[in-house]
Amino acid sequence: MVLIWHGVDEIPTDFGPTAVTIGNFDGVHRGHQQVLATLKSTARHSGSRSVAVTFDPHPAQVHRPDTAPDLIMGIEDRLAAIAAHGVDAILVLHYTLAFAQQSAEEFVRGIFVDALRASHVVVGHDVRFGRGNSGDLATMEELGARFGFEVVVVEEFTEQASAAEARAGASLADGAAHSAQDLDDDAERRRCSSTWVREALDAGDVRTAAEILGRTHMMHGEVVHGAARGRALGFPTANLAHDSVGHIPADGIYAGWLVDQSGTRWPAAISVGSNPTFAGVARQVEAHVIDRPDEAPEAFDLYGQRVAVEFVDRLRGMVAYRGPEALVDQMKLDVDQARRVLAGVGSGA
Repeated sequence: MVLIWHGVDEIPTDFGPTAVTIGNFDGVHRGHQQVLATLKSTARHSGSRSVAVTFDPHPAQVHRPDTAPDLIMGIEDRLAAIAAHGVDAILVLHYTLAFAQQSAEEFVRGIFVDALRASHVVVGHDVRFGRGNSGDLATMEELGARFGFEVVVVEEFTEQASAAEARAGASLADGAAHSAQDLDDDAERRRCSSTWVREALDAGDVRTAAEILGRTHMMHGEVVHGAARGRALGFPTANLAHDSVGHIPADGIYAGWLVDQSGTRWPAAISVGSNPTFAGVARQVEAHVIDRPDEAPEAFDLYGQRVAVEFVDRLRGMVAYRGPEALVDQMKLDVDQARRVLAGVGSGA
């Protein structure tokens, strides 16, 4: 069981020695996963316990709330994703402007040395910490020599950036999902980052996002009542509440999965957008479960459930049709294409 502490006062006084890493870990992408794997290996070989230190809220939301990027995942999903990589403990630090005023030395001494009794600190080359991000790798190594911990530097994890990276979710003509091997052999390699994931999602390119994340991108939220237009057209949808967590990809139609609160994964055609055919305004994420069990509709009532929606591939952009009949014809095509795409990738997470 992974221990989760919300503040240094929750850390047992006899916990340690530890191997520690620090980061925002938004998305827990493949670069983060490499850091966590190095952390575990370092802890195992040094006879210490592995601890990942992260922040809530994200520092950008505190320093520049008006321009901070949308987070890839919420804090609960982030902690679950970190925990899934087998660390012994996670320390969540409440980030405030007052907290940010600590010098680099004050931060390291208070968290790594006094609270966690760190014997090793695992970081990337670009680590920054302390007031105004004044601390860097050289600072960490100098503090390590002074306070008695070893600094382990993780090499950057890169992924091939395809020449088609800006494809903005072009549809799959053959209905088969692409894999990492489909990227051009001579494509430029790019450092895996949360920024790159957001760029891909904002372009609707959920396949590239999945390659960086090492899994499909998902959102979590409660299913709420909508305008019931989908049901009237023969395509009932599960509408996510507007306070759902997870980065919303570009408007369009996607093939993906809906995971209900029992853990059952249902194939789905997912709509993201403002329903332009009906002059909608607010963006909505709604999932139509393909081939749902109509023989017992009362057993498939998702209202009030907290579900996950996973995005496998973008089928097309959002289009305003001349009327409901044209929209229904297109929705039939979308469902058929989503069914083919999902049949090619299986139902694994």
